[in-house]
Amino acid sequence: MNSGGEVGVQIQQGRGLPDFLQSVNLKYVKLGYHYLITHLLTLCLIPLMALIIVEASQKNPDDIHQLWLHLQYNLVSVIICSAFLVFGSTVYIMTRPRSVYLVDYACYRPPSHLQVRYHQFMEHSRLTGDFDESSLEFQRKILERSGLGEETYAPEAMHSIPPRPSISAAREEAEQVMFGSLDKLFANTNVKPKEIGILVVNCSLFNPTPSLSAMIVNKYKLRGNIRSFNLGGMGCSAGVIAVDLAKDMLQVHRNTYAVVVSTENITQNWYFGNKKSMLIPNCLFRVGGAAVLLSNKSRDRRRAKYKLVHLVRTHRGADDKAFRCVYQEQDDAGKTGVSLSKDLMAIAGGALKTNITTLGPLVLPISEQLLFFATLVAKKLFNANVKPYIPDFKLAFEHFCIHAGGRAVIDELEKNLQLLPLHVEASRMTLHRFGNTSSSSIWYELAYIEAKGRMKKGNRVWQIAFGSGFKCNSAVWQALRSVNPSPNGPWEDCIDKYPVEIAA
Repeated sequence: MNSGGEVGVQIQQGRGLPDFLQSVNLKYVKLGYHYLITHLLTLCLIPLMALIIVEASQKNPDDIHQLWLHLQYNLVSVIICSAFLVFGSTVYIMTRPRSVYLVDYACYRPPSHLQVRYHQFMEHSRLTGDFDESSLEFQRKILERSGLGEETYAPEAMHSIPPRPSISAAREEAEQVMFGSLDKLFANTNVKPKEIGILVVNCSLFNPTPSLSAMIVNKYKLRGNIRSFNLGGMGCSAGVIAVDLAKDMLQVHRNTYAVVVSTENITQNWYFGNKKSMLIPNCLFRVGGAAVLLSNKSRDRRRAKYKLVHLVRTHRGADDKAFRCVYQEQDDAGKTGVSLSKDLMAIAGGALKTNITTLGPLVLPISEQLLFFATLVAKKLFNANVKPYIPDFKLAFEHFCIHAGGRAVIDELEKNLQLLPLHVEASRMTLHRFGNTSSSSIWYELAYIEAKGRMKKGNRVWQIAFGSGFKCNSAVWQALRSVNPSPNGPWEDCIDKYPVEIAA
């Protein structure tokens, strides 16, 4: 429970995202090209093979007969060439990265009795007796400007008066979210739990013993040699980190499935103090979670929805200000919450700038890259008073899943990336319907795009999320077919009502 809400509020206080596209560090562009060059061998082999095929197609039978006679008298050369081809092919096959397919995913939709309306939220906050009038008014203003609707969900424990933020209640919330999404995932894919070889769970602020991943292993009786991981404290971008870890594991372990479970736990992390910078998560964060099934099996390509194309991670934790800009601590009264730094937006902008300048060379068409580099080189070499060219990421992606951390952060990214309202519709509607569900919000957004029938074969989608530390992470997926929503999706009963008009 970190970055999304805090980013939004800082913008509302007049600290908008810096114009990161106007200031690009050349070393990060070089890093992106380094990733591109790693696939240069493949790119060179394709035209070479095409040239060989064209030349061979022009040979007549007499030429082939003469070549055969020539080879009969040069047996050593034939053996050496054959050995070289076998060795080269073997090296290529063994070293090429395995494709990672997203077979399906499922988002948790809580029961309707957990919905929290504005007046309920304010009334419950007042009845707890923990907040003074100034804090109550602050929360009311944040809630009204947040972009959240009247149908978001709060955990069972927060509906009680007084609230009961016990560890048992937190476990109940975790079980409902994780098991609810996993039950749907297994039902939709017909994959048996015993077939899962890799399990990655991410949840920032609730990390009990045994771990959340152990709870899943116990519930579904997963096999004893499963590679399980539990990621904590990594904020709203941890979902992309979990996918990255699963991807790396799938490069090592052949013919297996990986499950990624992304969630956040609200029950024990509601702040009951009066420090303004710690009250914001109460207003924005809501119950949610997602389970994702990944595979490296070639036969799963036929039924998979997406293929993972790129994943770029940016970490600014070496900088002290970035490290402390989203910081869990106790206030003067000893009450625990997440404190937000006034430098948060500047730090988030720097992380985003680094991330997109690394991602750009991997995804942008060559025409955009040439224009971008022409202005960049002119500025670097000649110190020219030239406004850097802003790459058009709409040429690289058909769909955008921007972490639904807050209304204002979506506004700023729409402006700085020069996106159209349609491109950020999924993020705005996810924030309105489900609130900030932390690391799982990008999956609710993807589900929205599918439910609207907009995901066509070959489309590329960019998932981007921020997290404490400070991190900015991106994942790029390509649709392997025209994707329809899976059964029991989070938007199944309400997609026809969206998009809705959000009051200014």
